[in-house]
Amino acid sequence: MTELDSFNDKLLEGTSRSFYLTLKRLPKSVKGQIGLLYLLARISDTIADSGDYGGEDLQRLLEDYNSRAQGHSDSMPDFSNLSDIQNNPAEGLLLRGAHGPIELLEAASVVDQRLIRKCLNTIISGQRMDLERFSNNKSEVIQSLQRYEEMDDYAYRVAGSVGEFWTEICLEHAFDASPEMKEDMMSTGVRFGKALQLINILRDIPEDLEIGRCYIPTDDLEKIGLSPNDLLSSESIDIFRPLLDEYIEKAEEHLDEAVRYIGLLPHNQYRLRGACMIPVIIGKRTLNLLREQNVLDGKNRVKITRKEIKEIMRNVILSLPFRKMSISLLE
Repeated sequence: MTELDSFNDKLLEGTSRSFYLTLKRLPKSVKGQIGLLYLLARISDTIADSGDYGGEDLQRLLEDYNSRAQGHSDSMPDFSNLSDIQNNPAEGLLLRGAHGPIELLEAASVVDQRLIRKCLNTIISGQRMDLERFSNNKSEVIQSLQRYEEMDDYAYRVAGSVGEFWTEICLEHAFDASPEMKEDMMSTGVRFGKALQLINILRDIPEDLEIGRCYIPTDDLEKIGLSPNDLLSSESIDIFRPLLDEYIEKAEEHLDEAVRYIGLLPHNQYRLRGACMIPVIIGKRTLNLLREQNVLDGKNRVKITRKEIKEIMRNVILSLPFRKMSISLLE
């Protein structure tokens, strides 16, 4: 699937700089498949996040797109109007060229098609739930998830499932594992994906609130005397902090499993281990910032600087041949 490097490399870089850093370091045996899944999921995510376009229309476009991606339809939905309203030019370009990733999918092996379509369908099921929950909100009241289990389920659908896919595609093309090892990697891979998604949810609270979405469950907020609307005020941080710390702890527990996942990878899979280490280290540093900063202050977004990311990447590359040095970076 080397066509991906020339056909969609700029789209990958333009739609997600952080993931692009990981993708560039993957071994060639799986880089194309993982990059292709990301592009396909990024198209569906762009559809689902185009809130100004109209909820019912977006749901229809999302279903039509998934039908085409799953091979159940021969016609692509018309994204011309949707592409014109995108704030990120790369996302508009991605929608206009959505046929490209679909064609690459159809040219892939039978096994790769099956794995990519399975994961994409799960991801889109989470995006569909988002549209059903949030897009039909006609009031000014922020819509929120009700229970933690709903947030955990969402994290599995849009990210934990990617951990499963990542494992299966690597076992298909990069290395072998015993049935017991595969089972362990599948479960820790799910936790890996959930960790990154939970961190994104916490980091993006102000941004989501601006578009009427709150992923922090109402049940948990009510226990500390808050409502989703209260999170609009940065002054609510003192009351919110104990609950935030609970979520940070959950994310840390997931990240611990992500570290264990990396430890299960063969030591000679340098590029694969490096690609996995980068988001874990960035995730750990982001959690430290979430502890230190006021996450409800939308004017000062919690974010790792480019300088820090370059430092992380340099340290990861230098550590890969040495197991102890790699482990120390993940602690």
